[in-house]
Amino acid sequence: MVVAGVEHLRQRKGASRIALIPPEVLEALNDGLLETVNLNEFMALELPRLARSVAAHLGLDPQSERLVDTLAMLSAFKPLQRHGHISRALYDLTALHAERDAVAHRLATHPSDVARCWATQWVPLSGLALPAQLVAVRRFAADPHFGVREMAWMAVRDSTIASLDEALALLQPWVLDPDPNIRRFASELTRPRGVWCAQIERLKAEPWLAQPLLEALRADPSRYVQNSVANWLNDASRTQPEWVEETCSRWLEGPETPLQTRYIVRRALRTLAKP
Repeated sequence: MVVAGVEHLRQRKGASRIALIPPEVLEALNDGLLETVNLNEFMALELPRLARSVAAHLGLDPQSERLVDTLAMLSAFKPLQRHGHISRALYDLTALHAERDAVAHRLATHPSDVARCWATQWVPLSGLALPAQLVAVRRFAADPHFGVREMAWMAVRDSTIASLDEALALLQPWVLDPDPNIRRFASELTRPRGVWCAQIERLKAEPWLAQPLLEALRADPSRYVQNSVANWLNDASRTQPEWVEETCSRWLEGPETPLQTRYIVRRALRTLAKP
């Protein structure tokens, strides 16, 4: 899909309040021509209009009964759930399309970050086994937009929980990848608690199962990854504080502990350090 006429809007600074979003920006966002740049823009979206725009871009019928019915009931669901319902409706429509793979590719490469977020949710709908799901979600884990990267790990969270041992083994090469977004995905996907997602009870009880992943990231050069590793350990500290303390102490051993490791440890212990 070629987008013209919005290039001058791409380098904008996001408005501090929804009411301050320029009408031109809001129009382009709802037409699926631009990525959101902050939460205010995301919250300001008219999801029914965006969904119809994206459907048309994909070559689907924006007035189809399946999509119209979904959009009519969106207000009955919580904000994040609305995106899941739209994604499922588009997926169902695509199943009937003669060029299903081409439609999927157009959604995965759509100029709207929200549309690409919907694409991430097609991965668990596919019925693929976990190894194939991880292959399919990788492009979204490396997406330049932070929102798509968050939706990427959330999309395969349930599959990871269902096949945890397999997931931990499959993710080992990910923590060695040159792309910090890929390394961070492996850490964020396996956080024992996480945010807005199902908790991983086995890792809450046995966080050491993920130690091979964490060891590879203990001195990661990316602050983005460092924060995720610290949050991982902080999650674990709520249920296995002794293990987290022992791990952090071991990481700090020696006179030349990397600054990156010191930063991770300091943040990892923030809950345990509270009086």
